[in-house]
Amino acid sequence: MTKKLKSPADTSEQKHEIRAGQSIELLKELHILTRDGKLNQDSRRKLKQVYHLYQFIEPLLQELQKSKETFNLVDHGAGKSYLGFILYDLFFKELTNNSTIYGIETRDELVLKSQGLAAQLGFKNMSFLNLSVTDSINSPALPPQIDLITALHACNTATDDAIAFGLHKKAKYMVLVPCCQAEVAAILKKNYTKIKESNILAEIWRHPIHSREFGSHITNVLRTLQLESHGYSVTVTELVGWEHSMKNELILAKKVRNDNPVAAQKLRELLQVLSLEELSARFS
Repeated sequence: MTKKLKSPADTSEQKHEIRAGQSIELLKELHILTRDGKLNQDSRRKLKQVYHLYQFIEPLLQELQKSKETFNLVDHGAGKSYLGFILYDLFFKELTNNSTIYGIETRDELVLKSQGLAAQLGFKNMSFLNLSVTDSINSPALPPQIDLITALHACNTATDDAIAFGLHKKAKYMVLVPCCQAEVAAILKKNYTKIKESNILAEIWRHPIHSREFGSHITNVLRTLQLESHGYSVTVTELVGWEHSMKNELILAKKVRNDNPVAAQKLRELLQVLSLEELSARFS
């Protein structure tokens, strides 16, 4: 007699990897599960990363749930809205209010695909908008105040654009994973010859590989000080193990006060000592 096959969620191998109530259909669409409902090694790694990031975001959502009747989340540079769909599936779909996730993306084909998937899954409080970060600041399609902002692997200055959006929208929380930071490194390289005799710190970025690595590091230091200067408490931690990604820094910011003049002064001094004053407006 042929045995009845168990569903993927019921197997002992997978029951601790797929959470109760998760949409199997969604996990297939996101390629976390194969079409026949199985996990492979690559998808297990993806799922582990998703849960690791979710453990940072879930407490923020729980705090908002306690303090507000409805709340909202904006995911910048959403791409295929991988993060937004997982957050909705794990948290938002059980809510009985109109709390909403907005995905902001400039590629129209990805926006249309996400809209279709949300309709297919019945995720009614997901909205996808074809907007640049700059345009989203003043778009009437978004609320005037945003509670939580995420930007996952936002390349180069896209993270700074997401921060600018968050500051304008008076966001309570920001969750940022920067990626591919080249702007500061280019400026350091440009200014090296001019300052090398007067500023010994220029030795830190004399070699191209060092300018790239130091530029990436100092960019996130400047972002941290910028957020602190606007009254955010900031935690910087590791997103996943280095075996998964070199773009590994996770910046968590929570609004706790109006502003912080001490952090603002440190930011100005750091820009000056590194001859990066031309970036003062970006990090103001």
